[in-house]
Amino acid sequence: MTSELESLVAKIRDCQICSACPVGAPLPHAPRPVLQVSSRAKLAICGQAPGTKVHASGRPFTDRSGDRLREWMGVSEGQFYDVSKVAVIPMGFCFPGQNAKGADLPPRAECRATWHDQLMEALPQLELILVVGRYAMDYHLKIAKKISLREIVTDYERYLGRKELPCYLPLPHPSWRNTHWLKKNPWFERDYVPILQSRVLKLISPGGENK
Repeated sequence: MTSELESLVAKIRDCQICSACPVGAPLPHAPRPVLQVSSRAKLAICGQAPGTKVHASGRPFTDRSGDRLREWMGVSEGQFYDVSKVAVIPMGFCFPGQNAKGADLPPRAECRATWHDQLMEALPQLELILVVGRYAMDYHLKIAKKISLREIVTDYERYLGRKELPCYLPLPHPSWRNTHWLKKNPWFERDYVPILQSRVLKLISPGGENK
């Protein structure tokens, strides 16, 4: 990790902005930023924000969503948590809390505005970003109108075929709340997941591009 990136990551891990200078209600618990980055990883996962289990562990995707995401990617836990191969950069680095119905709140806006652009600019080596869920899609893919998740995912060639790096692959959030969507769209796991796994393998396998 470069000294500049190391300094930026240290600042993010020490961040208290959503408690000390919040936009709206402050974070309902102590901040615990969760991310995984290095100056070597060519693959990044950009999702929305940590959930309760990830907040407790301090490690990204240590929950059922992570199990499903790793299955889609076709990677082991060892590969997934190899910081030299895979970066994990959520839109909000801290668990945002839950609403009255027990659903996770949106990523904190002040977190994204303060850190996200800086961190992405500090990782010029990234070649592929897996954009997970609508919050990340709206930001990274510049979704300008309210189109459906299905339309965004099926239009993946627009984002994967970019002339400039990084390229993008949009994914539904792997939360088990999306099981109904997956059942209604069997093409995703049948046709799309093999494309995802092929691209991931090229970047993280010993014989791939990430040597």
